Amino acid sequence: MLFASGGFTVRLYDVEQQQIAGALESIRKEMMALEQVGALKGPLSVEGQLSLISGCPDLQAAAEGAMHIQECVPESLELKKKVFAQLDGIVGDGTVLSSSSSCLLPSHVFAGLAHVKQCIVAHPVNPPYYVPLVELVPHPETAPETVDRTHALMRRIGQCPVRILKEVDGFCLSFLERALAGEAWRPLQDGILSPGDVDLVMSEGLGMRYAFIGPLETMHLNAEGMLSYCDRYGESMRRVLKTFGPVPEFSRATAEKVNQAMREKVPDDPEHLAARRRWRDGCLMRLAALKAQMPPQ
Repeated sequence: MLFASGGFTVRLYDVEQQQIAGALESIRKEMMALEQVGALKGPLSVEGQLSLISGCPDLQAAAEGAMHIQECVPESLELKKKVFAQLDGIVGDGTVLSSSSSCLLPSHVFAGLAHVKQCIVAHPVNPPYYVPLVELVPHPETAPETVDRTHALMRRIGQCPVRILKEVDGFCLSFLERALAGEAWRPLQDGILSPGDVDLVMSEGLGMRYAFIGPLETMHLNAEGMLSYCDRYGESMRRVLKTFGPVPEFSRATAEKVNQAMREKVPDDPEHLAARRRWRDGCLMRLAALKAQMPPQ
């Protein structure tokens, strides 16, 4: 949907033909719903964008003439390596091979490929239509031109790409997300807060600011600049950080306690989960529309 919103021709491929048909139908429904509320991206109409998207029954035909290939298979290293090995034997020197992996290292995903200079991880954030961040993570042998091309493409379709300058486990987003999840887990297992209140600390506290500025700018604004913040709060920051202790085990007992609290809020059957995701996406859509109205940073 994002690539079509930018005016690009898109071919979808999956080993299961039913997946392609289902995706095309879902895309049509989503685009029509977005158009009704004035949230459809790009200058083209629904029909104009849909005309750019088609299913393809064969991987080689799908890849033929492509400038960019975005792999979106499940987060399995062996499966991704298999897909890229197939693509490596199909594409020429002008195609960027991009993975949507959230934390698998490019040096593992693209190991041994002849077209490794054209390979990059471009990790979008779910749901990418409303959350624009894309992490660009090159393989050690990725050509700078590949990074530049992918960065420009993501900007053109309305995404916000960031360059991860070298490989690191978890990249940046997943690293921060897991750090937050780990520290959110600790007060649960220690009986300090309930699961609901832990989530409220973020949704009604930190998240309110983080929707517009990051943690570093938050520090900068919460004092008379960053140096003032470090002078004022550096000692307390070190003191609190020293209390973090070992990585939580994510024990079954704590997981069951959290699961019970989450199920009381959102039952975990497919219907309720899908409805809650639609609610989440609607909130993100409205937040994205608000951010689009904000003055330039």
